[in-house]
Amino acid sequence: MAPTDIGILKGRDRGNWIRLRTIILLRWGAITGQLSALMAANQVYNLNLEYELCLLVVGVSVIGNLIAMFIFPENKRLSETENLLMVLFDLLQLSLLLYLTGGLHNPFSVLILGPVVISANVLTMRSTVFLGLTAIVAVTILSTAYLPMRSIDGAEVRVPDIFIFGNWVSIVIAVVFLSIYSRRVTVEMHTMSDALQATQMALSREQRLTDLGGVVAAAAHELGTPLATIKLASAELVDELEDRPDLADDARLIRDQADRCRDILRSMGRAGKDDLHLHQAPLSAVIEEAAEPHRDRGKLMLFDLHPVDDGAEAHPAILRRPEIIHGLRNLIQNAVDFAKQTVWIEATWNDDRISVRIMDDGPGFPQQLLGRIGDPFMRVRRDGESRSQRPEYEGMGLGLFIAKTLLERTGAELSFANGHDPFLTPAEHPGRSGAIIEVSWPRDRIDVRAAGLPVTAMNQPLQG
Repeated sequence: MAPTDIGILKGRDRGNWIRLRTIILLRWGAITGQLSALMAANQVYNLNLEYELCLLVVGVSVIGNLIAMFIFPENKRLSETENLLMVLFDLLQLSLLLYLTGGLHNPFSVLILGPVVISANVLTMRSTVFLGLTAIVAVTILSTAYLPMRSIDGAEVRVPDIFIFGNWVSIVIAVVFLSIYSRRVTVEMHTMSDALQATQMALSREQRLTDLGGVVAAAAHELGTPLATIKLASAELVDELEDRPDLADDARLIRDQADRCRDILRSMGRAGKDDLHLHQAPLSAVIEEAAEPHRDRGKLMLFDLHPVDDGAEAHPAILRRPEIIHGLRNLIQNAVDFAKQTVWIEATWNDDRISVRIMDDGPGFPQQLLGRIGDPFMRVRRDGESRSQRPEYEGMGLGLFIAKTLLERTGAELSFANGHDPFLTPAEHPGRSGAIIEVSWPRDRIDVRAAGLPVTAMNQPLQG
């Protein structure tokens, strides 16, 4: 599962992706709202507030924005720490403004949730917890310490204490709940994005290998004629230079090197030789190609390919798509990794469907995780035996996710099961007691005839 070895931009690093310009624009919006609220309080509701101090607090945000605009370039990306300081500044500025305008008696106190939710979406868990605790401390202080709002005749504008307590409780609960909610959804989105990026990289790698196989096969084909000519000419020179041993040795060397070039091209083109028809191949050839990298890993691999109905074609020709090859290869790798001795690969087909089933005699999937198989980055606790079988495996589920995603792109349906009853003892398990993965396609999604391509017949042995 090579994509896990390639550098992937992780979702946890997205806190370093926020542009300073984005924060500046959001802060200008907040400043506009704060000034509008102060103007409405003065002109519409005739509230007696400390407007000079309020404008001073808002002015600090204005000055901070202007400094950031003129000192830093527009495309500057903020680091995790810089983002935290920016959001913390907005939280403290809003808290100070609420202190000057009635504390929790001010209906705009609910806006204190904004910085915390932003932190949960883009910053790390540690930054989110810090900002959440800061917000809770701020609303706790604002519930008792504040400058009261007064009407034009000097009467204090306030709500009953029970509503103040209710506001405090609701804001504290909202800080906790919305932080957890936003964090959970964001992490899920980032995880899926990372996994899809790894899937795309795997598909791109498989496509490059397929293209390379075709290039090598074409090169071997094109170079075959000049190499044969060189060999023929050098052989004739050897015969004609029998009386010149020194020159005859040179001719033999040329002939031997021509043979060596032929062998090298033959070896390089072995994987690509069958790719002269890159867009199609018999089902058996595609399955064998997917299994080829895992044949020499010490596990017995048994193949059983047969039609469901009598009279069906021997080996249906299917589209040779990189998604199919790489997806099946990942599934076979998973079976080989956890099998004790044997892996079974079965393929069946009829006029409507083509199915491939991969089974092993290993421990199978954890029963409690069967419904989540195929989720990316699914962490699983592993015992010592599992670590020794597959030390590089982190229990992240990325390989199965890549396989599932790629195969589903071709129209396949995947199902995961175990070959044994979870209530049986290991001694009572059948031979094929491990994991069972079945991949099934509607015939018209991968069949060559359905795609409108001419079917290339399989090579037949020469008859004497």
